Amino acid sequence: MKNTAYFFIAATGVILTLLYGKSLLVPFIFALLLWFLVRKIRQLLDKVSFIKKHIPARLKNLFPALIILGIISFVAKILLTNINNLAQSYPIYAGNVEMVITKINETFGINIIENFKDQLVDFDFAKILKNLFQSITELLSNTFLIIIFALFIFLEESNFGNKLKNIFIDKEKYDSLDGVLGNIEKSIANYIGIKTLVSFTTGVISYIALLFIGIDSPLFWAFLIFILNFIPTIGSMIATLFPAVFCLLQFGEFTPSLLVFFIVGSIQVVIGNVLEPKIMGNTLNISPLVAITSLLVWGTIWGVTGMLLSIPITVCIVIVCSHFENTKAVAILLSEKGKI
Repeated sequence: MKNTAYFFIAATGVILTLLYGKSLLVPFIFALLLWFLVRKIRQLLDKVSFIKKHIPARLKNLFPALIILGIISFVAKILLTNINNLAQSYPIYAGNVEMVITKINETFGINIIENFKDQLVDFDFAKILKNLFQSITELLSNTFLIIIFALFIFLEESNFGNKLKNIFIDKEKYDSLDGVLGNIEKSIANYIGIKTLVSFTTGVISYIALLFIGIDSPLFWAFLIFILNFIPTIGSMIATLFPAVFCLLQFGEFTPSLLVFFIVGSIQVVIGNVLEPKIMGNTLNISPLVAITSLLVWGTIWGVTGMLLSIPITVCIVIVCSHFENTKAVAILLSEKGKI
């Protein structure tokens, strides 16, 4: 009974910390991801003997970090421009709502759609774009904080191994901890690498399809598809639905909208259900139910950011729990087939 009470008190404390510490924790996690990417790039560079021998470690950290931040800034500026253009053009699209309602009534011979007419007319797509614009701007405003966090993480990296050795004097315990950290790094590296490749491929093919159909700002929709594909299950559905609905508003016709829905949807199905499983295999070892639950929990706590980070966080939890006898049962329950 006492242990249960302690558990609920600890869980409440963690949730409150995550909720009220979002402004600091989210930039810190993005800083960790930046450090992680730079670390992987550095390891690839070290495979070249000349670079490993003659290029200082600080430069091998600095150059990839600057390139990544430069790419993020460049992409963000393009997205902000596209979002702003869409928001300004929305009054033109809004007039097509009446036309769509009329065509639905004529096609299906029903009047039930009239009950939702006012709601459809009042649907403020520009407001959604404005909120998205503010989210990206907020992320850019945290760039300085992310860089500061990343800088201190890089400084800490050189001494972290020695600190762990001094804490865990017993070699067996140290090797166990080193194994946990190695498994976390490997699993997250596999997930991020494969998911990025799959999402990028989906985004590029979708961009070509959207450009051919003639939807406004296809680069914005392709990037949205790329980002939403990192959200398990529902991300791909939303990524298909959003451009299809917008296409209906833009053209006031069903044909372009249906083309977007079926073409982009087919791309998602083929890549998500055929290509991705073959590449990724069973590297994550997470139950589908756990993946969805994790998505909902982290989405409730941190919104879209939590959804994007839900799988890497769950992978870390499974790996850590699997290395301790007291928590191994938790890892088995969270795993896909009960094997850890």
